[in-house]
Amino acid sequence: MSSRLLLVGATGAVGQAVLALALADPRVGEVVALTRRPLAAAPRLGNVVVDFEHLPEDASWWAVDAVVCTLGTTLRAAGSQAGFVAVDRDLPLRIAQLARAAGAKRFALNSSLGADAGSKNFYLRTKGEAEDAIGRLGYPGYTIVRPALIDTDRTERRPAEALSLALLRPLRPLIPRRWQPVKPRDIARALLDGALELVPHRRVIESAALQGARRAPERR
Repeated sequence: MSSRLLLVGATGAVGQAVLALALADPRVGEVVALTRRPLAAAPRLGNVVVDFEHLPEDASWWAVDAVVCTLGTTLRAAGSQAGFVAVDRDLPLRIAQLARAAGAKRFALNSSLGADAGSKNFYLRTKGEAEDAIGRLGYPGYTIVRPALIDTDRTERRPAEALSLALLRPLRPLIPRRWQPVKPRDIARALLDGALELVPHRRVIESAALQGARRAPERR
């Protein structure tokens, strides 16, 4: 059986990797990608350009089997904590609500290493709140992926991230797996596999499991 997959965040590093994998995966019949700007046309890709601040509730493209959400920003790009929360918690939750109401059965969320709704760290608390809120929507299949620093060269300027990668890449063999930078494709594979898994599940995949050997995911 082929699935109709909704992808949100297709222009980011992880989202681009998810899109490439999904379009090449025989389990996927169609990818519906919601973006702010048009994507290059491709077979089995339905690209919907939307205003994420005014998402239509009754659009036919909400009717999908599964959702992969790779949305994320930085506090600097968002301009404020409220702006960050709007992108990293409120928007994924709204998308999850609308897709679930239209019949979606599975949701895969790209989160962060250390995400915890009870954390004193603003970033990790926001990520944890998003995880928990979406988890309460009743998706039969729910996969959360918590990568460490994403190992990619971005087009937008992220000085702190670039500095961290410059320091961590040469030291990779000496760093515990949990903290090693993760390639976008490895994150994307975990997200896509979770979104396409037909067996009901609630799964958290920690960063160490994304490294090479693909350890068994943690369940909760």
